[in-house]
Amino acid sequence: MIKVLLADDQSLVRSGFRMLIDSADDMETVGEVDNGRDAVALVKTRPVDVVLMDIRMPIMDGTEATRLISALDVDTKVLVLTTFDLDEYVFAALRNGASGFLLKDALPEELLGAIRSVAAGDAVVAPSTTKRLLTHFADLLPKATKEDGKRLDALTDREREVLEEVARGANNQEISERLYMAEGTVKTHIGRLLSKLDARDRVGLVLIALEEGLGD
Repeated sequence: MIKVLLADDQSLVRSGFRMLIDSADDMETVGEVDNGRDAVALVKTRPVDVVLMDIRMPIMDGTEATRLISALDVDTKVLVLTTFDLDEYVFAALRNGASGFLLKDALPEELLGAIRSVAAGDAVVAPSTTKRLLTHFADLLPKATKEDGKRLDALTDREREVLEEVARGANNQEISERLYMAEGTVKTHIGRLLSKLDARDRVGLVLIALEEGLGD
């Protein structure tokens, strides 16, 4: 069972998420909190696979809570819930270790699928949404320096092509079709990119690619 913690300061939102999650055969809600501080505390005391993390909460916001959870010696992933008007906060959460994000108006099946993907380590949820949201606040991305640019020097031409497609929001199947390679080969390239660029997950690859001006 995928153990899910709900962190949102709106009780009605939490209730709706709990009903949906508990209706799935492969996941369960193991706790609800209305602030980031309690989310961190709960993760320290019980097994949690995925935290559904709101950004704006009292006492401690979701960005700081994400940073603290990511620093813990636990295998807990954070899935940020957001709306378009909170993009700058989402960017900070991603930089602090969030494994992905989802719009709050996502369809029920999209939310459940996102939880499963993040729990399985497939960090990017809805790649097209990732690209659209990151592009929406691209002016907040730090400008790449000459030193930063050297990060891409170790990549082969093929790996760079795959990275560009990741930045454009393509999933593995789309990359396979566009670059005429087997999907298994795409996964191999993704693994090498994660290693060479020292990225936490696929979201990290998107951020690095955009910082380097790829995927435009």
